[in-house]
Amino acid sequence: MGDLRLLKVLTCLTTEHDLRLVVVAGLICFAACFTAFRLYSRMRGAKGVVRAAWLLLTGLVAGSGVWATHFIAMVAYSPGLKTGYSPSGTLLSLMIAVLFMAGGFAVASAQRTRTNDFAGGLILGMGIAAMHYTGMSAFVTQGFVQWEQAVIALSVLAGVVGAAGALQLAGRARSLLKQLGGGAILTLGVCALHFIGMGAITIVPDPSINVPDQMLSGAILTLAVTSITGMIILGGLGAVAIESSTSRSALDRIRRLANAAYEGIVVVQDGRINDANAAFCELVGLDLDGLLRSPLSNLLTFDTDGPPREGVRREGVLQPADGGRAIPVEVFSRLMDDGARQETSGLTVLAVRDLRERRSAEEKIRYLAEHDGLTGLPNRNSLQARLAAALDRVEASGESLSLICIDLDHFKEANDLHGHLAGDALLVETARRLQDSLTAPSFAARLGGDEFIVVQVAAGDQPAAAAELAGRLLEALAAPATHEGQELAMGASLGVSLFPDDGRTAEALLANADMALYRAKESGRGAYRFFKREMDESIRERRTLARELRQAIADEDLVVYYQPLAKAADGEVCGFEALVRWNHPVRGMVPPLEFIPVAEENGLITQLGEWVLRRACADAVTWERPLRIAVNLSPLQLNQPNLPTLVHEVLVATGLSPKRLELEITESALFKDYQRALDNLRRLKALGVRIAMDDFGTGFSSLSTLQSFPFDKIKIDKSFVENIHRHDRATVIVRAVLGLGRSLEIPCVAEGVETQEQIDFLRGENCAELQGYAIGRPSPVDAISAWTLASATSAYKPEAAPKKPRRRKAA
Repeated sequence: MGDLRLLKVLTCLTTEHDLRLVVVAGLICFAACFTAFRLYSRMRGAKGVVRAAWLLLTGLVAGSGVWATHFIAMVAYSPGLKTGYSPSGTLLSLMIAVLFMAGGFAVASAQRTRTNDFAGGLILGMGIAAMHYTGMSAFVTQGFVQWEQAVIALSVLAGVVGAAGALQLAGRARSLLKQLGGGAILTLGVCALHFIGMGAITIVPDPSINVPDQMLSGAILTLAVTSITGMIILGGLGAVAIESSTSRSALDRIRRLANAAYEGIVVVQDGRINDANAAFCELVGLDLDGLLRSPLSNLLTFDTDGPPREGVRREGVLQPADGGRAIPVEVFSRLMDDGARQETSGLTVLAVRDLRERRSAEEKIRYLAEHDGLTGLPNRNSLQARLAAALDRVEASGESLSLICIDLDHFKEANDLHGHLAGDALLVETARRLQDSLTAPSFAARLGGDEFIVVQVAAGDQPAAAAELAGRLLEALAAPATHEGQELAMGASLGVSLFPDDGRTAEALLANADMALYRAKESGRGAYRFFKREMDESIRERRTLARELRQAIADEDLVVYYQPLAKAADGEVCGFEALVRWNHPVRGMVPPLEFIPVAEENGLITQLGEWVLRRACADAVTWERPLRIAVNLSPLQLNQPNLPTLVHEVLVATGLSPKRLELEITESALFKDYQRALDNLRRLKALGVRIAMDDFGTGFSSLSTLQSFPFDKIKIDKSFVENIHRHDRATVIVRAVLGLGRSLEIPCVAEGVETQEQIDFLRGENCAELQGYAIGRPSPVDAISAWTLASATSAYKPEAAPKKPRRRKAA
């Protein structure tokens, strides 16, 4: 029975149809179906009104194409009787085709699932069937049309299968090939439904039935259907062409923008690369054609499973195609909005950022945070961590550990004489020699300035291992270094502390090694010393004193005492020498001989000297009599480049006349940097300030000094004055110095005058001025008003000399 039905369908197609028109109908159907799928792909990428317009155009092109296929095939059908077509039925079938086609495509595009494709195909197939049999109802001929229901059902099934298959193939694709395939399958479904449906009818002739004249003839129907359908298909193709051109232009602009991006951009669909910009192609070392459709996982792997979710940043590794070194990358993910629902689009855009420069910068920052920028040695922060790790190691392993604190002996000289570049070269050379002298796990570090630390981890017994290493280090650092053809003296002093004897913590070992270093420098430098417990208390005491002195200077807790100077001829007070005193709240009056050396050792002497200068000038301005004020300059102050500027600023600030200020220097202060000291003295002299040489006779180059600079006064050291008439040599020296001063026309001041006998001798030798307990003791500013008031007695009668105290004045 089935074979007979199939034979009837084939007979109907081959004997009752004009095959030329059948071919035309098939071509029109294919053109319409292909155009419909082109339009459908554009519809899925649009939204809102634009999406509705594309849907309407898709339904119109598909519906009109299917409708045209049907009626051209009907025109090709020749049953041998007069035929015609009802205009109302023909128009109704067109409307049905358009509505069903639009509905089917709308359902299929609602969600990208197989179920939706099948549902859309079912609607399309039912629409084709509805159009076909509605069109058949408009067919009028001279006879009765009989239908075979089983064949009708088969025709509907053929249409549904063809429509569903076409949507499955081309519904979710934008490639031209798949759209051509989808159009071909839908064409087969439409044609199969039509011709199987035509095989379901049998016409029984009846001459009594007339075909009305208003019925559409085959020729008119063919012309109308072909023209209308052709225009619709051409319109659809034109719309696709225009939209494709616009899309290509937009895509070209987007691609140029993407290629201009510094970061790599790659579009992924179903785990495969769909597109990429030039930056990503450069990263992986392949052109775009070599990347397309390749699995992303072959190139990009992540620290955790799978690519990042949308909006999540994740780091991964990109493996170049040439097998080169893997590139650390940072990846950002974003679902691509192509007009369809994002959860079903399947397109993901990954922004891939090359992290090599950032990682390199981070490594550099980390290195600089842990290492000294000049020498490359571990810095103070890194030393703490590495020393703590070394202590943990020796605790567990039973090895020995020593800590060596190193201070360069000639670093300041290199800086002063040859400049900071020479000093830097000296530090770099020191670091190199230290590293060459050590083997892991021992290491060297730089604390700052010219201070280095060596941590020795050894298997040998201590202190033998530490002594052996300290000797090697002294020998390594003893040889001179060369910088720009100049030889730079080197040398170092070392302090050693041992674990656990001298401390179990990093802080204790560092502090004790520093104390040992202090003792090594005191012993003459160029040596190493081990920490000894007995030195702990005395050094801590001096450091406590230094800390308290620094605070006393900041809080202005010091006081200035003034010791008078008198004319030897008549005893008239002509000026005062400013002497600093420290009345400690706990220790009481601290002797200058105790805190002045501490100030020099800890770099506080400059601050202290400046404070005394300001205080003395400010006090002297308040005196009614314009007496001179003498202030001692330390060697460090004399060699400060800004000393003349400072003195000028103090004079301006206090209002003291430069002629009333007298600055006292010692011979030894000149020889730290002779030329700079002389330059400063000449600039001070130019301000109108008087310059006195203090402690004359105790130096080693007094006569050449007097020749180099015109001093305003010479002060004979008290060590000679106190021995007048006690030792003949001292008496001769004092007489000779006074004679030298007269010859050079430089007034002389005798210090330490304590007896009437000394006063009489000095007057007899024409000494200009006297200073000492026989003239007056150092006193606070409020206790010297007897000499500073305008009404004070001008002539001072020296009192009986007190017992001789053995004190030296301070700076």
